[in-house]
Amino acid sequence: MRRGLPQALAEDRRPAGAQEAGSRRNRQELPACPASVPVFVFPAELVFYADNQSSHKQVLTLYNPFSSVLRFRVLSTAPSRYSVVDAKGHIRPQSCIDIIVRHTDVSTRHYGIVDKFRIEISEEGTRNILGQKDIPSTLYPTKRLEPSPVERRRESPANWYPSYVLSLQRGSSRPLSPGILALHSCVGAVCLCLLILPLQGEPSLLVPESFRVSIIQKLVAAYVLGLLTMVFLQG
Repeated sequence: MRRGLPQALAEDRRPAGAQEAGSRRNRQELPACPASVPVFVFPAELVFYADNQSSHKQVLTLYNPFSSVLRFRVLSTAPSRYSVVDAKGHIRPQSCIDIIVRHTDVSTRHYGIVDKFRIEISEEGTRNILGQKDIPSTLYPTKRLEPSPVERRRESPANWYPSYVLSLQRGSSRPLSPGILALHSCVGAVCLCLLILPLQGEPSLLVPESFRVSIIQKLVAAYVLGLLTMVFLQG
């Protein structure tokens, strides 16, 4: 489904000479080619579940953030197992297109096999491939309890607050020891003092010039104080 463009006729996504190989249902190898332009496509992985018919249809969204028209085509290592709508066409500048992928051969013999789709882009009027990206595709019998690597990276919390990550992994937080608590209190007091002190260049009769701080020092003190606040809240 094109966005802002008339829908083009879907074409076969198999490369030249692959028609006979597809009839034998063997997995093809995608040829390597030089790529210098990034291909913006989402999602980075296709996952199908045999017991969930709604998952047999997936959508790949291909973006063109550039200022020129791009041509694209979709190749597959197993073209006999999939049906692709808009497997070849054009993308206008600053627009995108939805490529619909359907799994047409949901069978137990295909469980766990990782197929690949390759999206190639080229500039309008030329045959030189500017960029390419491979999208893995896997069929599972049912939804997995463990998320895929792409889903795990998407759902994992940020590593900015170690105490927060630790409490999530262990299920409960541990109280801080008296020594650690005293250290945190001292560091917090120093950060508060840095935030109270005037900036360099500001007029002040009470604070000498040598005790004035810069904006960077205040930002670092505020960041550390925020981390300590998270530690106290989790503790």
